[in-house]
Amino acid sequence: MTSKTIIHAQEHVHEDGSVHSDVEEHATEESASGSSGHSHGSESCDVEPMLNYNMPMRIGSVFIILATSAVGIFAPIILFRISPHQEGSIRDWALTAGKFFGTGVIIATAFIHMLPEALERFDSECLGEGWHSYHAFGGLFCMIASFALQIIELAAISNLDAIARRNAEAAATKSISNQTLNINAEETADGKLSEKGNVGVSNRDLSAHEHNHDGINEDGHVHSAGFMENEQSLRNIGTFILELGIVMHSIIIGITLGTTDNESFNTLFIALIFHQFFEGIALGTRVNDLNCKSWKKPILMGLLFICMTPIGIGIGIGVRSTVNPRSSILAQAILDSLSAGILLYNAYVSLMSIEINHNVGFRRSSLSRKVFCFFCMYLGAALMAVLGAWA
Repeated sequence: MTSKTIIHAQEHVHEDGSVHSDVEEHATEESASGSSGHSHGSESCDVEPMLNYNMPMRIGSVFIILATSAVGIFAPIILFRISPHQEGSIRDWALTAGKFFGTGVIIATAFIHMLPEALERFDSECLGEGWHSYHAFGGLFCMIASFALQIIELAAISNLDAIARRNAEAAATKSISNQTLNINAEETADGKLSEKGNVGVSNRDLSAHEHNHDGINEDGHVHSAGFMENEQSLRNIGTFILELGIVMHSIIIGITLGTTDNESFNTLFIALIFHQFFEGIALGTRVNDLNCKSWKKPILMGLLFICMTPIGIGIGIGVRSTVNPRSSILAQAILDSLSAGILLYNAYVSLMSIEINHNVGFRRSSLSRKVFCFFCMYLGAALMAVLGAWA
């Protein structure tokens, strides 16, 4: 029923009250039909071609985000390697600021950008009723990712411990064998060492050597070498896990930018420039913790990060008119949830717990340095939270 017909019907009601109920019923039926048609989600969930799609703008965004991401991740890496590290120097304070700023960025990325978007997508009308029967799929996938990461990390650390133990035992056996040969040679040359003395010395050396490789002193303190190896292994594993979560998220936001219409593109694009720059700083400062002597691994990890969002944009451009919205929304919801779980686990276990609570150096640092570190971390989280209004 058109608007003109409705007006006529209303005028007729005023003139003739006897037909009032019929007209009202007809209007009600039409209103219900229109309401039903408005709330029906099948049309909005179908593939809709984008009119006046600005291709040059999308192509330009690929190179701009590529450059921004490169500056973000390679700036702390280069700054870390250009000169010897001096605690208390301007470079030291800059790298410390970047590290804790990045920690705040990572936490806010998970809480503000990933998890809410995942929950929103799981609630989309384009998904089937099965996905609406349970309203916590976002949290469920996030939790599964965290549990899976803990198992993977534990398996990796256990494997590293087993390798270190085998190497220590092999070194101990070789050292004891050499000591026994030296003692036997001295006994033969001097003719003064008794068999008892030889055995006693060997046992004494064996005991001392085993004590040394156990990594524990008589007073219960752990040897620093073994502790540092385990700590470095934890840092390496945490950095690789962090990059995995960031890379997954980078692909998703790239696809989102590539499939966004012209009206919303500019706002989202500007927000993502800052988003990628901040995430690059966060990852770059953690790549420095790998303690690599060569440039090869940091450069490879940096290239992997800076290429993911442009690749996502390219995918979005290619599938903008053919992608199935239902499948796309579901895939993005699951990946966002998993990425949030990865980043949250890494942020609280590797970045905050190990770097702050269980870091003896941090606990013994001056109050001013602690305040500075926490300020940088909260600043990073705050800026990413503000960006959450647009991206």
